[in-house]
Amino acid sequence: MRVRVATTALGITAALLAVPACTSGAAGTKPDTTASFPAGEPVRSDRNAAPLSSAILETRLLDESDLGSGYARKPERPSQHDDVTVIGCRALNELGGEAATGGTLAFPRKAKVTFTYGDSASEISEELYSGSADKLSDGIGRIFDAMTGCPSYQVVAGGTPIDIVSQKLTAPHGLGDERWSQLLTFSVGGRSTVVKQTAIRDGGLLVIVSGSPALVDRHLGKALAKATATS
Repeated sequence: MRVRVATTALGITAALLAVPACTSGAAGTKPDTTASFPAGEPVRSDRNAAPLSSAILETRLLDESDLGSGYARKPERPSQHDDVTVIGCRALNELGGEAATGGTLAFPRKAKVTFTYGDSASEISEELYSGSADKLSDGIGRIFDAMTGCPSYQVVAGGTPIDIVSQKLTAPHGLGDERWSQLLTFSVGGRSTVVKQTAIRDGGLLVIVSGSPALVDRHLGKALAKATATS
């Protein structure tokens, strides 16, 4: 299956295309995936409220002051339009090209930010979407189900074959209305990188935090709290 990649709800395109340049660690390395969240519950968003504009969502993204020292905002890259071939994952093929790359969550009301941490290749990104609770739930749920339904598959991005191993994780309880989480290991030329992705839907808001497992666990709670704050 050949698909065109523009942008993805899960930030998967950036991870795929960046693997040859910034991978680290040996294949098979198991990251620490124990979640740690700050005390307190985020302010719940009104599920019947009108969708938020992209401009408002931008103000609810994490920034350097929320993350602490050592984080630097990464300039957004122009949208990529590379040919991608998915091999060995029937579930993704059945959903079609847009779903395989997260395209079904390309809602107009959205915002995204990515940070690097320290001098390492570690990154963390946050995406916010606002819209119908049902559509957000259906879109992200189908994509996570398809990706975690394939324990291993291959993606050829821009001519580079990338082996992917997926693992469904138990999402943290008590956050939002619905939760999804997965661990993806991308391997190229004997080197690998691990990306954790956790999505939380709270009413008509969808928060997706992706990146280094330790950084995702560290900042997921505060990302949701800021995104759903009403004042």
